Amino acid sequence: MEYLKSLGSAAVSTIVQKSGLNLPFSLGAKNNAFEGKTIWSLYDATKRDDGSPVSVFEFDAASNPHKKKHLPLANNALKKLRTIRHPDVLKFVDAVTTDTTVYIMTERVRPLSSVIDGWSSKAAKDRETWLLWGLHRISVALSFVNDQAASTHGNIHIDSIFLSPSGEWRLGGFEVLSNPKDESAVLYTLGTLLPDPNTYASPEVKSSGWSILKNNNPSAADSYGFGLIIHFVFNPSQLAPPTSHPPHPPPQPSSRGAIPGGIFPLFKKLLTPDPRSRMTVKTFLDVGMSEVAGEGSGFFSHNRLVNICQDLDNFALSGDSEKSNMIRMLKESADSLPPEFATHRVLPALVSALERGGASASAASIVPLLLQLGTNVSIDEEYVTAVIGPVVSLFASPDRGVRMALLDNLDEFKDKMDKKMVVDKIWPHLQTGFTDTVVILREATIRAISQLSDKLSDRILNNDLLRHLARLQSDQEASIRTNACILVGRLGPTLGYSTKRKVLVPAFTKALKDPFVHARVAGLMGFMATIDCFELDELASKVIPSMSFTLLDSEKLVRDQAFKAIALFVKKLEEHAAAMVCYKSVLPSRTDDCDTNSRGSQKQQGNRVRCLHRSVLQGRMHPARRIW
Repeated sequence: MEYLKSLGSAAVSTIVQKSGLNLPFSLGAKNNAFEGKTIWSLYDATKRDDGSPVSVFEFDAASNPHKKKHLPLANNALKKLRTIRHPDVLKFVDAVTTDTTVYIMTERVRPLSSVIDGWSSKAAKDRETWLLWGLHRISVALSFVNDQAASTHGNIHIDSIFLSPSGEWRLGGFEVLSNPKDESAVLYTLGTLLPDPNTYASPEVKSSGWSILKNNNPSAADSYGFGLIIHFVFNPSQLAPPTSHPPHPPPQPSSRGAIPGGIFPLFKKLLTPDPRSRMTVKTFLDVGMSEVAGEGSGFFSHNRLVNICQDLDNFALSGDSEKSNMIRMLKESADSLPPEFATHRVLPALVSALERGGASASAASIVPLLLQLGTNVSIDEEYVTAVIGPVVSLFASPDRGVRMALLDNLDEFKDKMDKKMVVDKIWPHLQTGFTDTVVILREATIRAISQLSDKLSDRILNNDLLRHLARLQSDQEASIRTNACILVGRLGPTLGYSTKRKVLVPAFTKALKDPFVHARVAGLMGFMATIDCFELDELASKVIPSMSFTLLDSEKLVRDQAFKAIALFVKKLEEHAAAMVCYKSVLPSRTDDCDTNSRGSQKQQGNRVRCLHRSVLQGRMHPARRIW
């Protein structure tokens, strides 16, 4: 659409502006590979109200008068897409029409024809699994159109099939979809207006025209087209089979190509020239889903992706054993799942099950699985949206199984979260674990803090967190008291200056008086780990006196650690005290040069010496510096 290019991708067409209409989307790039294959132009676009990605099918007869004869087909496609709602049919979002243009906004999709070649390089087994999964979705959609809607699609070919963001096949191309009872049905009168109609038309149409379909089963023409699609997806580089040309001979084994041997007999029945004996798509689907042994049966029911989709739809309502089987199957096949399917289909389904509380018993297995499937997401922005966002939202879950699984696997995703996300979305829910009645959850919460401490704000570190840890040092569980003391020791260097002086000595001293031997050892090790956090005068006046009584502790483990700690602090003080002596030896020679007869001069010298000793003791002056 050339007139849009001058206005930019977010612009609306001049015709729509003159009509006083506003398009509910902003157009993006055109899919040039799709151009000319149907009556539509296909654009990537975004919704104006929320910025979500969509696709826009544009029919524009204003800039190309020769297309005006196709306007009834465009209007019919819009009408049918509005009314036929099915999970395997292209999802309709919105539409805008004028006298000469039709815009249909759908979910974001890609044409199947632009993707099929990329699968030729995949492993043969994975490619066959993917293709059969897609054919299953189209056969379900066609069965719905033919049986429930009692209509004929009439336009079944590769360019009528699209892929959703999750990689699932969607049926579109409703330009001539008609019900024989519909007085305004366009299939029987305007079918010849379809682009290249003879390529995909069934034998009866080629011999007697489109009106003959009104007297046949609604599925007859669609079944033939479905057979041609099977040939194309498995053999994209080959021409259409000879049966598509008069006199329509039955397919020969030599024309099978990559079509699986199990479905080749059914493929031949779909291409039977006589519409009365031709296999219907519904029968093809039933045979594929059958568990009973028979010719080509079970190729859908034994397909891994088909089973995963069915299990995901019922996951929240399944029993624990069924969920366990499902999770095991996903783990075994995680590395071979199509990346878009894992990201946009499997991950949201598992997260939804956890959020609804329908999978608490399996939470410990689901959360690691979410993170495993997330490795398929290569773009950081998509990873945050598809994995981190849902996982972080699970911290709000009241289910202890979910919360415990998140804490146990925190190491797998902590580096993907920024500081704002941790402070705003995780900490408010994480801190509730400090007061949980379940011991193991309190312990896991303490362990999690050590992994997230570098992403917590100063206010949380120096206020909220320390209050929780102070309370946990009086916990009834000895292991929690011990771990709380260890965490204080690890956090010590990151605390503010005034917080260190107020908190560290009381926290470690309390641990030294704990009846649990390992808590007392943790207190001593906490003092040792934070030795650089104390002023030199504090080491002599507060730290050593606070821990000296443990030299005679009843437990040898504590006594040994106490002597090590005392030795460490004494050594540091000895080194400092030795540096102080040199200044006293210098004092007499310097005072001789002063006016010793003056009382004021002597007093001044004394003050200077005391000031020097205090400065060195407090670590504020290098011992080698001379001030005289």
